[in-house]
Amino acid sequence: MIFADKLTQLRKKSGWSQEDLANQMGVSRQSVSKWEGAQSIPDLDKMIKLSKMFGVSIDYLLKDEIEDAGEINLAEDYDENFYRKVSLKEAYEFLQVKEATAKPIAYGVFLCILSPICLMLLGAISETPNSRISENVAGGIGVIVLLIFVAIAVAIFISCGSKTSRFEYLENEYFETEYGVTGMIKEMKEQNKSTYTRNNIIGVMICILSVIPLFAAITIDENNELFMVEMLCVMLVLIGIGVIFFVKTGVIWESYSKLLQEGEYSKRRKERKSIISAIISAYWLSVVAIYLGISFLTNQWESTWIVYAVAAVWFPAMLAIVNAFCDRKKKN
Repeated sequence: MIFADKLTQLRKKSGWSQEDLANQMGVSRQSVSKWEGAQSIPDLDKMIKLSKMFGVSIDYLLKDEIEDAGEINLAEDYDENFYRKVSLKEAYEFLQVKEATAKPIAYGVFLCILSPICLMLLGAISETPNSRISENVAGGIGVIVLLIFVAIAVAIFISCGSKTSRFEYLENEYFETEYGVTGMIKEMKEQNKSTYTRNNIIGVMICILSVIPLFAAITIDENNELFMVEMLCVMLVLIGIGVIFFVKTGVIWESYSKLLQEGEYSKRRKERKSIISAIISAYWLSVVAIYLGISFLTNQWESTWIVYAVAAVWFPAMLAIVNAFCDRKKKN
């Protein structure tokens, strides 16, 4: 019996589908299909995991002449510490914490989006005729307000992070769930699907409609710079409201993905997460530095906000490039 047949037999004996085995191994379902179709075989690390998972020897998996796995004492041969176990209680506590922190995180992001509004308004006011506010005063007050908003948001993020810190392994490590946990999470995810979809629709609609005030300002009086900036601020407020819907529901939805080890939290993604996190941090720190540098040099605070818009547009492209590079490097 060849490896492909043995794997198929062991999988079916365990009552798993190809997708279930793929989730346990942190690979795609297509990879499992290729293994069972004798189109490819796992590398050594994955072969070791399969042997421990099914409680058989590597020799049994690899040597065609060995037909019988023998009587396996799973309690002795399976290393319980090979993967961390997540209990039903621990999974439920994690979901409760994520639900409690979802709103504060959403409001923290909202504050970050609102943070440049004061700077933009005061900058525009300082340039109006007979204005009693100088550009330097407007810039100084605006930067202070911006920093206060960002500081409050960071405090919120740190506070929420401290509450979920004991569950960091769910994001960074590969683990197994105890009996009943996966079924419970899938059921809760299915129950929350309508809320997730509804909030995403609302968020998208608000973000799309947020440009209406800006186009209205152009239509009514495009030469009134103060009015244009005011409508731009209204647009940012609307975008912030839309983002609240995205973040609030997204934090909870992502917690299901973490426990199920799906999508961005599959094993393959976890292996590259540290690299991507470092790149993301460096990217946004560079964006902030560029924004402040250009703003201070040009003193055009009311227009340099465009740096953030450009950075946001380039961000998905940057992530796609990083992921493609990681995939290529792994293949080599």
